[in-house]
Amino acid sequence: MEDALTLYNSPLYLFPLADMLRKKAVGDVVTYVINRNINFTNRCVGTCKFCAFRKEDGFILSISEILDKIRDAKNINATEVCIQGGLLPDWDINNYCEILEAIKQDFPDLHIHAFSPMEVFHAAHNSNISIKETLSQLKKSGLDSMPGTAAEILSDRVREEICPDKLTTHEWIDVVMTAHRTGIPTTSTMMYGHIESLEERIDHMFIIREIQKKTGGFTEFVPLPFMHLNNCLGESDRVSHEHEDLKMHALARVILYPYIRNIQVSWVKLGQKMAQSALNFGANDLGGTLMEENISKSAGASNGEYMAPSEFESLIRGIDRIPRQRDTLYQPVTAL
Repeated sequence: MEDALTLYNSPLYLFPLADMLRKKAVGDVVTYVINRNINFTNRCVGTCKFCAFRKEDGFILSISEILDKIRDAKNINATEVCIQGGLLPDWDINNYCEILEAIKQDFPDLHIHAFSPMEVFHAAHNSNISIKETLSQLKKSGLDSMPGTAAEILSDRVREEICPDKLTTHEWIDVVMTAHRTGIPTTSTMMYGHIESLEERIDHMFIIREIQKKTGGFTEFVPLPFMHLNNCLGESDRVSHEHEDLKMHALARVILYPYIRNIQVSWVKLGQKMAQSALNFGANDLGGTLMEENISKSAGASNGEYMAPSEFESLIRGIDRIPRQRDTLYQPVTAL
């Protein structure tokens, strides 16, 4: 902890160290994935104070509407669909499995990256079955990997304030580790820049590191700056700034090295130019094309919802790095 705090407050040492470790981990390759993000509902029983996406009278996509969106994604050669939604009060494991099975039936080769740890917890609770059984059924129905969202800050002090109805730190860890042991890899994330302390951010990253040392199931880590508009948490609390964003990506690289190879920067939240800058401060992945993005946009993000593969390539070549299209599990994809 003390070393991490010292590093954070010594950017002249932190930044070159992070860049050196990035180069040792992945070389000069910068990756991106052609994917589509689909939020199938914005109705939710949750009460997260940072959420601007939830609507009591919101939408629920039908399975045919989800499949139509995926067909559009296949037209740009997407290899992944990312599916998440609000927590519907009457949904159980069967509803989630129905989505997966419909997608796999029509698109058997498409990687399904779906359902946060909170959604898994919700499905298990509503179905009266264990987390392990829930994950086993999801995998059998076609789930390939999971987003490691709903982590926010892995501190119960923070969670009780910003998302009191969400799963606890222990419960999040349990879902993720059970997923890994069931053969379902996940990403990992951290939402920073609200009420948490720097020490709590660092603790969060050490928790992620310890999980990875035990399971090896994380594919990447994504620092996510808090988007402060249109939600009650943002009315009075601080937000991160560009220098802080760069320090967080750099510190993540140092703390998580060599256990997590890939540090992703969110171009949706930071914008293309800042995302490009972060590639010089420890990050090595730019995430996905997305095609649509509703959650950050609802909270004030204004950097667009789609970035074409050619734009990724241009950004990456602009700092003399090597662009590479990847799949969800970071295997190279030959462009069609």
